Amino acid sequence: MYFIGIIITGIGVIFLFLGSLGIWRLPDVYNRLQAGTKCTTLGSFFTIVGVGIMEPEWFWKTLIISIFILLTNPISNHALGRASRKIGVKLYDGSVVDKSKEFDEYRENL
Repeated sequence: MYFIGIIITGIGVIFLFLGSLGIWRLPDVYNRLQAGTKCTTLGSFFTIVGVGIMEPEWFWKTLIISIFILLTNPISNHALGRASRKIGVKLYDGSVVDKSKEFDEYRENL
C-alpha cells in the first residue's frame, strides 16, 4: 500500500510541476489561471490522497481536505478571473477567441 501511495503522490507532484510551468510560460492572467486551476487542483488532490494512502490513519482526514480543495479551488480561480475582467485586465494580443465580448454585448442589450 505504501508503494501505491508513493506513485499517487508522484503523479500529484508531476501535476503541480506542470501547473507551475504553465503559470511561468503562459502570456496573460486568464491563461495562467486556467493552468493553475487544473493542475493545482489535481496535483494537490493526488498529493494529499497519496499521503493518506501512505499513512492509513490519516486517510479520511486527507480525503476530506482533498474534496474541499476539489470544490473550492475552481470557484476561487473563477472569482479571480471575473475580478480581472471587471477591472479591465486585457487579453494577450495573440488570443484568438474572446467569448466575454459576446456576454458583454448580451448584458448591454438586456
